[in-house]
Amino acid sequence: MITDPQGTVLALFLIFCRIGGCFMAMPGFAAARVPAQIRLFAAVAVSLSCVPILWDTVYPKVSQGGAVFVALIVTESLIGVVFGLIARFFTLGLQFAGSILTMMIGFNTTPMPDVLEDSSENQMTNMISFCGLLMLFMMDFHHIMLRALIDSYSVMPMGGSPNTQKMLITLTDTASQTYMLMLRLSSPFIIYGIMFNFGVGLVNRLAQQIPVYYISTPYLITGGLLLVYWSIGAMVRQFADAFIPIFLGR
Repeated sequence: MITDPQGTVLALFLIFCRIGGCFMAMPGFAAARVPAQIRLFAAVAVSLSCVPILWDTVYPKVSQGGAVFVALIVTESLIGVVFGLIARFFTLGLQFAGSILTMMIGFNTTPMPDVLEDSSENQMTNMISFCGLLMLFMMDFHHIMLRALIDSYSVMPMGGSPNTQKMLITLTDTASQTYMLMLRLSSPFIIYGIMFNFGVGLVNRLAQQIPVYYISTPYLITGGLLLVYWSIGAMVRQFADAFIPIFLGR
């Protein structure tokens, strides 16, 4: 039996602030194709399930009320958004790798609507981004993020002042590690593009009267698509395997 309905609702709302802030930026759930109502109901359902686990941690902070409660809403939402942005930066890196890939193999087609967002993107980049996100869901990355959110109450306790400097350092480190990972994943296509264009340049110097650029483009795209066919499985797998070390920092 609930002895303090008001305190229970306020405790649930504080838990929802941290979890809902994460859902606002979490890849997949925060996609433009997911209706806001579904995102909201999912965050509320997860928050309800976490109330028994976090009750002893959250409920004592609710009794303070007033300006303290407003400050808790702001800090809890900020912590949740930072957790979501860490995973968001990681998945956005795959779009960066896809842009490099399509540019180096000459597959510069007309942009089409993005599979996940409202923006326009190349078809190849759309496919790679969707495959990477699907792989993350198959590996239950959202369970890892929710477990990290619950554990964060012991690392960043409720009521304390969040260290914004460490948060910014975490985000910049995530962006840096993601950038290096995506360069490593797209390195075969970078090498392929450089070598192919270097060879075409030599041929053009030897036979300047032949329009080598127009002749070489189909071969560049064909070779690049074959390279994508042979390497996309390993590329997406390495992307998914790198999520836990980058997200948990180990």
